Amino acid sequence: MGDGKRRACSQRSCPSGSCLNSCMPMDRFDGQSRLLLRALMSGFSGAKTALSVFHRQQRANQENSLVSFIQTLCRDEVASPEDGALTLTVKPLVCLLQPLFKQNLLTFLYLLHPAIPVPAVLLLLKCLGEDSTPTPWVTAMVRQLERKLEVNHTDPLYSEQCNQKLKTLSERLGGFCETGGWADCFISQTEESESHARPDLSQPGTQRKRRASLDHVEADSKEMVQESKRMKMDEDVEELVEVEDEKVRLDTGGGSETPANRIHDDLPEHIRGSVLLMQELLESQAEWDQSSADVFQVLNECNPNQVEMLCKMLNFPILPEDTLPKLCNGILCLSPDLSYSAAASLIRSVLLEKVSSLSEPPSRCLVTAVTSLCSRYPRPMCLAMIEPVLQDRNIGPPQTELLNRLIENCLDVHYRLLVLQMTFRIPWSEAVLSVIHSLLDHKLVLSEEVFTQLTEQLISQGSQFTKSVKFAKMMLTVLTKYSSHVTAAQKHSLAGCLSLNETFLKKSLQAALKRIPDT
Repeated sequence: MGDGKRRACSQRSCPSGSCLNSCMPMDRFDGQSRLLLRALMSGFSGAKTALSVFHRQQRANQENSLVSFIQTLCRDEVASPEDGALTLTVKPLVCLLQPLFKQNLLTFLYLLHPAIPVPAVLLLLKCLGEDSTPTPWVTAMVRQLERKLEVNHTDPLYSEQCNQKLKTLSERLGGFCETGGWADCFISQTEESESHARPDLSQPGTQRKRRASLDHVEADSKEMVQESKRMKMDEDVEELVEVEDEKVRLDTGGGSETPANRIHDDLPEHIRGSVLLMQELLESQAEWDQSSADVFQVLNECNPNQVEMLCKMLNFPILPEDTLPKLCNGILCLSPDLSYSAAASLIRSVLLEKVSSLSEPPSRCLVTAVTSLCSRYPRPMCLAMIEPVLQDRNIGPPQTELLNRLIENCLDVHYRLLVLQMTFRIPWSEAVLSVIHSLLDHKLVLSEEVFTQLTEQLISQGSQFTKSVKFAKMMLTVLTKYSSHVTAAQKHSLAGCLSLNETFLKKSLQAALKRIPDT
């Protein structure tokens, strides 16, 4: 299995996303190095994203170093045979990765090389020298880094192929009669040589010959200029197509559209990079460490609109439930805590649709996510998830089971009272009655105003629950646990409501009401 992964990695057509998750031996890198690796594989802005990730890691741990990361990239790996060869070869891991990764890596190292030990950088450059088919860009960056490190001043920055093209272009441009551009480099030499061998131009025949020669050169020049423009246009179109194809291939991991493709232009660059890293983390099956959770620190730098945008880009509403515990752990590790608006946006995006659409008891992963976020962010949970679920006409037993669990284990008295007041603003149903009964069972401290609102709802909405056992049990709880709150006027109104009851609890309800003093 391991050899298969190594062979796959040597294919240059391997998309960044798929190579990163399925081909590269990720277990060879520690947690922080894996984050850098994902950043460098994240597309054309990979170097800048990696720089942001590295600076964030250094702020968390000032002793953080790139030496281990570079040494892992320089380890030997088995490469698949090339050009029909029958034998396997061994090359450094960095040589087996995509050209785009190498470009991002070299740009990243160029920006940071003063802070990296020179032997580590030289080791990597030596390993890149074993690449059998380096791109001109990689060749130029390797030599530029060598010059910065003062180890190679002789090799030109351009490749031999580029050198030949420049010579050919120079020779062709040297014959131009038009001044400007590269022709200026040769015009003085041309004029000097012509001054020695130039015949007397006063003779008509000589002038005609020169005019004809100039006309011929000018025609050739115009033709060459047009051909050059056509070639440049063709190259620009091809490059644009390649860039767009590469973007689609890198971002989609082979064609299927992912949320990271829809990164909004209004977001700052470092947030866009963090979105890509979050996407990779959420798709990864590996365990997260502290550096993985650090990616979510960007949420503290976002305003509410940016948080909502980020949630949409990562498609949180349809995130698989088995991913929720990892996501919530990342959110809970944030320091400081999220603002109310940011937490509400996250809870609404991550949980609301999943809870509202439940048709069976919630999974363990969903329960864990809801209870953990509710314990840390109770007020955003009440207003971003609990209230919309209560207002939903399709609320049923799966939802009430989850809400009752939150009432029992996560919400303190203040927030239980807040949820009770939410029920005064909505039509009641059997499911809502279950939640209200759960709340009242915890002996809430009700003010006179809140209890008056409760009795008004019992009287106004009670007529539709004459046969409901849940409603009868809830009424019995009110008449026993909250009897001291009942005024004489309320007692009289409740007696009329109880007279309509048709359940087996009717006599118990009337007896409980009779025990309440008229005063």
